[in-house]
Amino acid sequence: MRAAVATRFDVDNPLAGLEVRDLETPPTPGWARVHVRAASFNHHDIWTLRGLSGHRVDPPLVLGTDAAGVTDDGQEVIVHAVVAPGLLLSERAPGTLADRVFAPAENLIPKPAELSFAEAACLPTSYLTAFNMLFGKARLIPGEHVLIQGAGGGVSTAAVLLATAAGLEVTVTSRDEERLRRARELGAHHAIVTGQQLSDRVDAVLETVGAATWAHSLRSVRPGGRIVVAGATTGFDPSAELPHLFLRDVDVLGTFMGSPEQLGLLANMLATTGVRPLIDSVRPLDDITEAAERMVAGKAFGKLVVEIS
Repeated sequence: MRAAVATRFDVDNPLAGLEVRDLETPPTPGWARVHVRAASFNHHDIWTLRGLSGHRVDPPLVLGTDAAGVTDDGQEVIVHAVVAPGLLLSERAPGTLADRVFAPAENLIPKPAELSFAEAACLPTSYLTAFNMLFGKARLIPGEHVLIQGAGGGVSTAAVLLATAAGLEVTVTSRDEERLRRARELGAHHAIVTGQQLSDRVDAVLETVGAATWAHSLRSVRPGGRIVVAGATTGFDPSAELPHLFLRDVDVLGTFMGSPEQLGLLANMLATTGVRPLIDSVRPLDDITEAAERMVAGKAFGKLVVEIS
């Protein structure tokens, strides 16, 4: 098969190990085959190329956690990436940035006809994580106020689109004025510089940035509110500042993507509301290095999609 492969790991120069090559991998017994039509490139792939995925993996390794495609019997599906507790495709099994991928049958979610393959391929990681953070973990309802840290990231962009579609009041943060401007265009009601004090505390905070924004998240949530954590791109070890948690009865909730059932609900939400994933660019598989360079440089706003013929 033709695939984007991590041939080696390099923490300082992750793209040095990224190649597109022909690679034969055996099917996983009992798993269904999906002929991939589109996949997306994620920060997880960069972490893997750095050798920092959090799981012991050995190169060569097929990258990718998101895909949409067609099964052997002609069903159009979205591939849910979690294949074991805490384990994704591309960890212990070949990933989705290839012309075919194998996954458990229960991981294959019907693709709504209203969504293109490129749009559907954006959902399993960033959009599912945002959906679960908003409605699963934070339990937000229309009219409540959510703070989304880090405008422009995959999860934060997804969260802005989903939250505004659900009738939530949305505040986003960034140090980049252009990212704040684009977040407003997506529907965010308030766009502020990272660390700026809010006029009112929020019902929930979505936290994927980590050390750089954690103190701000603690000070921005109301008493009895929720902070949902799904990543820490700027560092894993901020001060806990425990008094802010117990004196104001704040819940801190971690999440790892979401369930296949939630992925189905998310796909149906997009089909019925007309909301569509924000796509930064679409490239063929052989040009995936350009997508990776754009992500490493922090230039992407929205999903980086790879189309596979």
